[in-house]
Amino acid sequence: MKRPLAVAALLAALAAMACLGWVLRDLYRPYRGYQGAADVVIEPRTSAPEVASLLANRGVLAHRWPFLLRYALGRARHSLKAGEYHFDRPLRPIDVYWKLVLGEVRLFTVVIPEGSDRFDMARILHERLGMDPQAFLRATQVNGLIRDLDPQAPTLEGYLFPDTYRFARGATPARVVETMVARFRQVMHDKFNVELQQADPSLHEVITLASLVEKETPVPAERPMVAGVFERRLKIGLPLACDPTVIYAARLDHRMLERPLPPITEDDLQFHSPYNTYLHAGLPPGPIASPGEASIRAAFHPASGNELYFVSNNHGGHIFARTLAEHQRNVARYRKQVAAERRLTSPQTNSSRRKQAKKNRGGNGTKKKRQRAKG
Repeated sequence: MKRPLAVAALLAALAAMACLGWVLRDLYRPYRGYQGAADVVIEPRTSAPEVASLLANRGVLAHRWPFLLRYALGRARHSLKAGEYHFDRPLRPIDVYWKLVLGEVRLFTVVIPEGSDRFDMARILHERLGMDPQAFLRATQVNGLIRDLDPQAPTLEGYLFPDTYRFARGATPARVVETMVARFRQVMHDKFNVELQQADPSLHEVITLASLVEKETPVPAERPMVAGVFERRLKIGLPLACDPTVIYAARLDHRMLERPLPPITEDDLQFHSPYNTYLHAGLPPGPIASPGEASIRAAFHPASGNELYFVSNNHGGHIFARTLAEHQRNVARYRKQVAAERRLTSPQTNSSRRKQAKKNRGGNGTKKKRQRAKG
């Protein structure tokens, strides 16, 4: 009787060892049961068996048990992290396990262009990460993360550094904001040697001025010149008359939250807001966008000169003037160019051109053929 029991026990032990060997073999054998790539979302509070089933159903695991065995052995010390995971090559179940334990979630590239304001950023983050725009705006509405440097800052506007970031889809607004403010601090320390241990009243003025410069011109070489114009106007008490501040005032009032924005009108210039630099002399209460490194440098080092005015040259840059009379001539020239371009592109003009072309075609086909051969 003892012998059959011993044999049975031995067979059971051998079967268990064989089963364990099979599981261990699979645990270290790469597998890929999907085509191309697989993105798997692990929701918070999903149990390990549910995770294993999901991974097996998506073709990431051949079987649930090797993964679950490794989880059982390490559950006292490790936990599986929720998030979106990207799989694009064969992986061993042991590698899949560590990927989820370490939380190596899929990261999405988020590009925040220079000159973006908080409303632009909310839209970009919604498009790239599915983030709630209003939640992001609420997270940027308080200046707690920057209060030690700029107690005057009304919000975090201007201190969310424009750069290329990588975030997980489930990143919270607080996490994104902290990352962008940390990048601002790093740039100010590394590039501008700004002391980050105490508040500096001039920093508020520099970043506010830099934001105006950023929005006024896309030409890097012009930025010190624009900063110089604004600095001189501030010194003699002339209003800055900066169009982007009027647009920002309207955006704060929820009148213009979508881009592209229409050209501002005379009525917009009368909009009552402390950000309207047509109605209020001096700098606005705070930045109107996030300036890039070149604009910050221009605000720290404005170009010297006597220019007090500038207007678009209709080619992306600006024409600068020292006197109001000279500036008015430049403005008149600019308006004349704009009017001429509008006439060229107006539907009525295009219709007249088509009619004239049709008349020419019907009037002298022989002549047209000769011209084409000659041309």
